[in-house]
Amino acid sequence: MLIIGIAGGTGCGKTTVVNNILNNINTESVIVISQDNYYRDNEHLPFEERSKVNFDHPRSIDFELLVEHIKELRKGNSIEQPVYSFITHSRTKDTILTHPKDVIIVEGILVLTDAELRDLFDVKIFVHADSDERLIRRIRRDIQERGRDLDEVLNRYQKTLKPMHQQFIEPSKNYADIIIPNMKKKNEVAIKLLSSVIKERLNPNT
Repeated sequence: MLIIGIAGGTGCGKTTVVNNILNNINTESVIVISQDNYYRDNEHLPFEERSKVNFDHPRSIDFELLVEHIKELRKGNSIEQPVYSFITHSRTKDTILTHPKDVIIVEGILVLTDAELRDLFDVKIFVHADSDERLIRRIRRDIQERGRDLDEVLNRYQKTLKPMHQQFIEPSKNYADIIIPNMKKKNEVAIKLLSSVIKERLNPNT
């Protein structure tokens, strides 16, 4: 089993990189696990308090459960991933039944900040993008997909997202084996290289 961690600041294009890799290898032997499903359940808090939680700080992630799930998959066991709602800021009652595959991609802004999780990765990737570009993408996503208004998005960016990026996410780049610049054609070589590594692991005799 090959386990790959892909990190990078919010709006850097991690999902696009993952999708490009999947398109290149064209296989059903890969599963993608998103850090976003592993935010701690804050259902016990009133909604106003839940909405104030700093979701860009490592302590907001249930790394214990994520590590446990990766270890179970590595053993060949299936898991039930939690499902998190960014509208209610809590876990839903649903779960995602996930079966082990030959390749596991774990993606999220903070996945390289946790030492125990990092140790499970065979390959560690950091996707780099310009801060202004990341902010623009974050605004679009939060307004269109998460029902937030512009003032809320900008306020969160100034108070939590930017300082957390500088304190935790950007420094985690130092743990990466590969840094992918998300600048259109400039990341094609890195994606092809990573895709080749995955293909070789899936088909070692070819």
